[in-house]
Amino acid sequence: MLSITKCPTCGSDKIKKVRRKWTGKFQGQTYSVPRLEFHECPACGEKVYDREAMRKIEAHSPALAKARAS
Repeated sequence: MLSITKCPTCGSDKIKKVRRKWTGKFQGQTYSVPRLEFHECPACGEKVYDREAMRKIEAHSPALAKARAS
């Protein structure tokens, strides 16, 4: 479990764990991950993802659709 107390980009101690719908784009195609947990800094907008969050993003990503179909 990832525990972050300071933003790695701006150093703010306001960074916090959030859970919400995350949206990304790949080659013009928008996709989303519902209820994704990640850390976000309200000061600079930096987002930090742990391994589980990255696995969920990859599972929804059209970039990896061919690999999942194999």
